[in-house]
Amino acid sequence: MDQRRTRLPGSRARLGHVGEERDRGGRHGGLGRTGEGGARAVPRARTGCGDEAGDGGADTGSAAPAGHAAHSAYRERASRLSGAMLWTHATAGPARPVLPDGCTDLIWSEGRLLVAGPDTGPHLPDAAPPGTRHIGLRFAPGQGPAVFGVPARELRDLRVPLADLWPAAQVRELAGRMAAGGAPDRVLEETVVARLRAAADRTAAGPARSAPPPRSGRTAAIAAALDRGRPVAEVARAVALGERQLHRHCLDAFGYGPKTLTRVLRFVRALGLARSGMPYAHVAACAGYADQAHLAREVKALAGAPMGVLLGSG
Repeated sequence: MDQRRTRLPGSRARLGHVGEERDRGGRHGGLGRTGEGGARAVPRARTGCGDEAGDGGADTGSAAPAGHAAHSAYRERASRLSGAMLWTHATAGPARPVLPDGCTDLIWSEGRLLVAGPDTGPHLPDAAPPGTRHIGLRFAPGQGPAVFGVPARELRDLRVPLADLWPAAQVRELAGRMAAGGAPDRVLEETVVARLRAAADRTAAGPARSAPPPRSGRTAAIAAALDRGRPVAEVARAVALGERQLHRHCLDAFGYGPKTLTRVLRFVRALGLARSGMPYAHVAACAGYADQAHLAREVKALAGAPMGVLLGSG
């Protein structure tokens, strides 16, 4: 097991902070998330500047994210939890890297429940035997903390047993229900929805709380503005926060600061455009890069490989 990415079972207190992100270039930042030993899906491709393909609720069938095409059976659909995606994946070949996308996942496989935190670089999942089944819920940027009970910064670049975050008895009960039932995906989805309802009730009851509140309208507005490439100072003013406050809010909600989240979301957009067959120069212009060379540098810095390699691997 990759100990750099996976936290061994233990108390929640052992998680701690994984370090303050400084919004610099280099390793920080990310791209579209793909397979997770199960799979980590990339958002739907956009076929033109501002025009997103797909209807949001349809099953994507066998359209696999990068790193899985022709090597796995991957399917996803919109979850009943707004903003989340429910996915299934059956291993059918060598594992491919997981690319950061700002999302977090709750994954069930072979009786284990695992949390995948927001990544800052490519992650190669552990190899799994052919036919290994994985089921997961992928949460939109900012959704995960209320589900897992810790700020996103504490999960950055980690794969954590759910029992490190939730009461062990609750995790055993959930795993047992998923293993015994005929619809484990529905069990997982219903459990998360119930947990978020309880979190919302606690928030409504008063200011005292020991876990992050549900994704707020402010968090959603920040993610949407950064996805559009708005400057950090402008975003801070729009949500009535100082820039330092915005940075702290982003670390807790997304796992990294606003500049890095902008890079993550911009690359997700660029990868979708490139998959549609758009020429790289047009991808750079539509996704918000200064030029094609800027796109190439960001792809290499954040994904660890050129765009052509990413597309060639699926």
